[in-house]
Amino acid sequence: MADYFTNFSFILPLADDAQKEYALNLAHIASQHRFAEEPLPADFPTALVDVLEDWQFELEADDDGLWLHSESGGIDAVCAFVQHLLEKFNPSGRITFEWSHDCSKPRVDAYGGGAAIITATEIKTMNTADWLTANA
Repeated sequence: MADYFTNFSFILPLADDAQKEYALNLAHIASQHRFAEEPLPADFPTALVDVLEDWQFELEADDDGLWLHSESGGIDAVCAFVQHLLEKFNPSGRITFEWSHDCSKPRVDAYGGGAAIITATEIKTMNTADWLTANA
């Protein structure tokens, strides 16, 4: 049996401790409600509701903001989360990051990666498999 991984690691700059606290609390609520049947708090951002099942990343406060990272994916969720924080705290900001797909054993379809560009109004992603198909 092989284990599959989707890895990413990047810093999301935030201006102050209040912004970090908001982000950490929001992430805590999201991770607690990932598979829960109970209703979300009324003020939970609607843009994040559809990505809760993909909430597979971790985050930690860092001197410069938040360190977001994962070994198990969560690309859609982390993109939506970052976009929400940009909308709220930095509407003209832009965050970019890359991810890799890896496997514990050699597999034909197990390797690759992608990249994301996130602003308050747009999320653009690409992955290497689609790029290869488009340029074959």
